[in-house]
Formats: sequence, structure tokens, C-alpha cells
Amino acid sequence: MEEMASRSRRVMVRRKIMITRTRTRKGEQKEELSVERIFENQEVPSWRNQLTLRAFATWTKLLEKSGLLKQPFTRQENTVIQTCVVASSGIAFSGGFGSYMFGMSEAVAKQSTEHTDAFKNPSLSWMIGFMFVVSFLGLFSVVPLRKVMIIDFKLTYPSGTATAYLINSFHTPAGAKLARKQVRALGKFFSFSFLWGFFQWFYTAGDGCGFAEFPSLGLKAHENKFFFDFSATYVGVGMICPYIINISLLLGGILSWGLMWPLIDTKKGDWYSADLKPSSLHGLQGYKVFISIAMILGDGLYNFFKVLSRTLTALFFQLRGRDATGALPIANRSSPETSRISYDDQRRTQLFLKDQIPTWVAVAGYVAIAAVSTATLPHIFPELKWYYILVLYIFAPGLAFCNAYGCGLTDWSLASTYGTLAIFVIGAWAGAAHGGVLAGLAACGVMMNIVSTASDLSQDFKTGYLTLSSPRSMFVSQLIGTAMGCIISPCVFWLFFKAFKDLGIPGSQYPAPYATLFRNMAILGTDGFSSLPKNCLYLCYGFFGAAILINLIKDALGKKWARFIPNPMAMAIPFYIGPYFAIDMCVGSFILFIWEKIDKAKADAFGPAVASGLICGDGIWTLPGAILALAGVKPPICMKFLSRGTNAKVDALLGS
Repeated sequence: MEEMASRSRRVMVRRKIMITRTRTRKGEQKEELSVERIFENQEVPSWRNQLTLRAFATWTKLLEKSGLLKQPFTRQENTVIQTCVVASSGIAFSGGFGSYMFGMSEAVAKQSTEHTDAFKNPSLSWMIGFMFVVSFLGLFSVVPLRKVMIIDFKLTYPSGTATAYLINSFHTPAGAKLARKQVRALGKFFSFSFLWGFFQWFYTAGDGCGFAEFPSLGLKAHENKFFFDFSATYVGVGMICPYIINISLLLGGILSWGLMWPLIDTKKGDWYSADLKPSSLHGLQGYKVFISIAMILGDGLYNFFKVLSRTLTALFFQLRGRDATGALPIANRSSPETSRISYDDQRRTQLFLKDQIPTWVAVAGYVAIAAVSTATLPHIFPELKWYYILVLYIFAPGLAFCNAYGCGLTDWSLASTYGTLAIFVIGAWAGAAHGGVLAGLAACGVMMNIVSTASDLSQDFKTGYLTLSSPRSMFVSQLIGTAMGCIISPCVFWLFFKAFKDLGIPGSQYPAPYATLFRNMAILGTDGFSSLPKNCLYLCYGFFGAAILINLIKDALGKKWARFIPNPMAMAIPFYIGPYFAIDMCVGSFILFIWEKIDKAKADAFGPAVASGLICGDGIWTLPGAILALAGVKPPICMKFLSRGTNAKVDALLGS
């Protein structure tokens, strides 16, 4: 899945660190572990002083050795660096150079039997121009909701949290005994996870090799993605995500891959043709993709309009003079939980809200860029009419919220899923006779860039919140990194495109399978939703309504019982991807649960460090892994796990 590759790249650049917890004894709160008390003697630089030249372009270790580093390098500057790098590298995914954008090319078009004359070959000029007019909208769309995501909803954003944990560990002042122990725990599990990633790669020399092929539940279970693939990243993420999120993921996997898809598969030949490829949206894959989208939209839009209605209500009472603060009433500010807020949370919230980015700046920026984009894109893609673009930009902020919200819950960005929705809507609107294939792929690019950058910035806001970095400096750094990515990513792709003449050809070194997949979706999309398999649309309506109903029930029950209600957004993700990662995350939850039962204080102190180490080490391994792949180095050994019956057959074959 493209999201998996994107996630690995983001985790590779991100580093990790979390927070502190509190314990109540004899009715009184006792702050045992406070990260911010360790740093309280360090002055927090202003947002302008966090955006330093040395943070963007200088090797600070060299400056320190030479004696030129007069001021210590701060954790806020470190956060600014990672924000810039993540923003720049994220364009490589949202730019679609291996998916929708390359799917427009003549090389990919010739592989299809339909609409082979609808193509637009890559060119450095139009690719850079396209990136600049679509990549900044997502940043402005999510800025007004940063307080809602981080403070009111308290979303975890596991990668952003883990990044902050590692950054804080790098800058821990000397003499902080507990912090040093946490850093050692993080380093220990970082090393273990990195070596485990190498170990897994070393034994995957052929098809069916590796630990993900462990057939503990049988072949059928493995085909339905019910397996534990020994991923250190997902185990770590499971230790950070709330229990109910991990349980929701597992429930969604059981409901879809354990019950629904096997039942729908029995309708093959009735509801859809039995001769279709597994990846065809005319068949079972269509149910997986669009039912998942329906649940995600139901949950996301419910929460979007919930936030919007409460904001408007608060504004109304503020104008009436009944609420002097005008704060968003999502969390009950007079609740006992709020009055017992920890020192760390007080400090972080205070600084997070200090350097406000005015809402009018975000709205004006979004409208201005949308206007320029609406006027510019039809010149790049004549098939993409200005009114198509206008409609996309009207609905994009809501979808950006959905993606950022889902990413905060589960650490998954489903940008390509929202891109698929755009392909179908715009492709069907345009129609095959009026360039619907290219219009759908271009619309996919617009939507993917908006929702992807929105979730990336939300992750970075979480990192900034936990490192006392100013949202204003984070936003500026994200703008700089995005601008860099708009130039760097197209240039790198252009070099590949010119260097490898067989790029995108099946059987070549770089076959670009996602480009073919996205183009086929665009061809299918020109026929509209009527091309979906039988009863698919009715099931989508049902699950959209079910997601809204679950949220209504959760809000009606109140906090005491609502925490036991599964989350529809989390349940929807395995519908499309499969439950294998949910099993890994539940293993992480189970480890933390047992640890807390044995020694809660130690679990609270070291659990986030252990989780961050697991995520970081596995993520960092993707860098040498990618280098080895580019160099043509292949794993030397194949390790396979066979069932008893299969093993007996293999032994008999070898004996003969």
C-alpha cells in the first residue's frame, strides 16, 4: 500500500518522545515524572529565534567542535529541522510520482486497452508548477483546527509524539537522572528495532520468505491478512495509541476480513463477475475501498460539523456577551480533570496557545492560493475545468480534517483513499469523452496533496506541543520545507524518468505498479458510481449512517461509558488495508497493559521511551534498506515457516 511506504518514509525522518504522567495518592495528585520541570531552567526562545539559519543549513556539531557555536542548539530548533525535512520529503508521496502523476504518462497509457490516447508525459516545468499551486492549501486548511486536534481532542499522533520524545531526550540537561534512564531505554530498544529490521531483511531472499509468512493461523487466515508480521513499528505505535483505538482496529479487521469479505466473496458470479482480477474495483476490491471511505467520511464529517457547530455556538454567545473567553467548549473547562491538569500539560498548553496564527491569515491564505490554483490548473490540465477545481476546494477542508483526525487516532494517513474518491467524482463528472481519465488523475493529485500535507502538519504540531516549539515557527518551517519539496521531488523524479527508459514497463527494474493501478481507477471512474459492483453503494450508505449513529450514541452516553464504544474511523482503516497491523498494535497494547499491572510507575516512566525506540529503529532501517535496494543488493537467505502437512510434503519431495 502506498500509505505504508509513505508512513515508513515519514517515520524514518521523524524521531520520537513523549510525556509524563501523574498519579493520585490519598486523594492528592503527585507529579512523579515531569519532562518540562527538567527543562524549566532553560529559556524558551521566541518563535523567530527558533527559525535560525543553523537549524536549516548548518552542521551544528561541526560548529560546536570549532568553538563557533556560541549558543546551545535548542530542542525547538531541532523540531524546526525535522518539520522542514518531513514537509520536504512528504511531497515525494503526495506528489504521486509513482502513482497518479506517472499514471498520466504515455508509457503507462499504452499498457491499457482503453483510452490509450489520453496521456500527458512528465515535464519538469509543469510538474513543479503543479506542485506549487496545490501543495500549500492543506497547510492553511488545518491551521484553524490545531487547538481542537491537539488540546481539545487530545489526539495522540503517535509518530509526532515519538519524534518529540527523541528530540527531548537529545536535549535533556545533565544531571536529570530519570531522563538519562529513559534515554538509555530508548537507545536500547532503538538498537534492537534497527537490528531486527536488518534481521528480517536478511531472510527475505525470495517470494514467501520472512516472518510475515508465519502460518500460525493457517493459509486461509494469512490470505485474509490475519497474521502477526513482527513489525516493531506497529508494536511501538500500539503502545502509544489508546487501548480503545487498537481494539477498534482489531474489531474492524474481524468484521471486514473475518466476516464481510468472505461472505461477499461467496456472491462472486452474482454480485460481480468471477473473472475479475483481485485488484479490480468492479469486484471485491470495490467493496473494500468504498465501504472504508464511507465509514471514514461518516466519522470524520460528524466530528468536523460537531467542531464547527460548537465553534459557531461559542462565537454566538461571545458576541452576546455571555462567554467572555469564547473558547471552544469541546472539553468542559470546569471539570475535575481539567482542574487537575499536570504541570507539563499546563506549560505546553500555555506556550502552544501563545504564538497564535490568526484565523483570518489561514482563511485568507487558503482563499488566495485556491483562487490562483483555480485559474492556473486548467492551463496545465485543460481537461480539469475551473468549476471542478472550485468544487474540490470547497469540500477539501472537511476531508483534510477527516484525514488529520484519523491520523491522530491511528497514525495512518489515507491520502490515496481520498484521492480515489476525487478520481471517481471528477472522472464521472467529466466523462470519458471529455478527458475524464486525465481530469480524474489530476483531481486525485489536488486532493492527495491537500489531505496529506494537512495530516503531516498536524503531526508536526503535536511534536511542537511536546517540545514547547511555537506553532508559528512550525508553520513557517512547514512552508519552507514544502517549497523545497516542490522543487526537489520533481527534479529527482525527472532524473529517474530520463535515466531509465523502461521506467513503468512491467518486468523492468522500476515497473511502477501504482501508476497502472491509479490509471485503471481513473478509467473505471469515468463510468461513475454505477460501475461499482452490485449493492456496493447501498452498503456504503449503511456504513456511513452507522458511523454517524455510533458517534451519536457515544456523545449521548457521556465520558464514563463512551470510552468503551469503538471508534468508527479506526474500525474503517482495516476494511481497506487488512487487520495485520492491528494485530501488531494490539500486541503492543497487551505488553503495556501487563507492564502496568506489574509496575505502573515504571510503565508510565519508560513505556513511551520503549515505544519510541521501537518505532525509530524500524523506521531508520528503511534508509539503508532503500540504499541496498537501489544498489541491487538482495537478501542472501530465504527463511520460510511451513505447516506440519506442508513440511511433510516438502520432506517427501526432497527425499525422492
